[in-house]
Amino acid sequence: MLDPNTRYLQIAFNSDASQVRRILPKIPYDSRIIIEAGTPYIKLTGMAGVGLIRRYWKGLVVADLKVTDGAVNEVMFASQAGATAVTVMGSAPTETIDLFNQTCTSRGIYSMVDMLGVENPLKHLLALKTKPDFIVIHKGRDEESTRRKIIRYKDIAKTHSKFDSFISVAGGLEPSGIRSAYFNGADVAILNVVRQGDPYQGIPETADFKNLIPQILKEVGK
Repeated sequence: MLDPNTRYLQIAFNSDASQVRRILPKIPYDSRIIIEAGTPYIKLTGMAGVGLIRRYWKGLVVADLKVTDGAVNEVMFASQAGATAVTVMGSAPTETIDLFNQTCTSRGIYSMVDMLGVENPLKHLLALKTKPDFIVIHKGRDEESTRRKIIRYKDIAKTHSKFDSFISVAGGLEPSGIRSAYFNGADVAILNVVRQGDPYQGIPETADFKNLIPQILKEVGK
């Protein structure tokens, strides 16, 4: 069980299985670290990719499926592969999100609602019958090149005023910038592992993960 009084670091893998095999064993285990099987990674490797991450990581594993329909089956697929958290799109039908949250609860895994592209997250959340475990305030990777697009930190306080869910923040974060996420009220800061030559921000896959991650955790705190 995660501690609501603890901050967490989520590390997302979005490439292929070889990247996971090369990097994940170098990340020292810490209960404050969440490992994510990113959407591109899952599309490339399938549920076997989620299982691979589970073999390397004993902590929380997120399957970033971005469910939009068929919630029961998709949650089941991820859970059977070893995921302990799954994502659904906040723009999905209310029925889908409610069914998703219910299925996650019945499977004993965390539900995460991703607010990518949702202009008023709180309005969408208030329409739900069931509460998610996590709410993700998300600026998409394709939006990183648009200067006027920023992470909507103001949505954190609004959401926390009505929900006691964990709040995750994603979108162009670098190790040096996660302090801002926590300062603005986030419980979880999400960093992408970035391949050399990719135009995205995050942790370069060439980084010294064994030494870098403990340094980042100093910003996370206890």
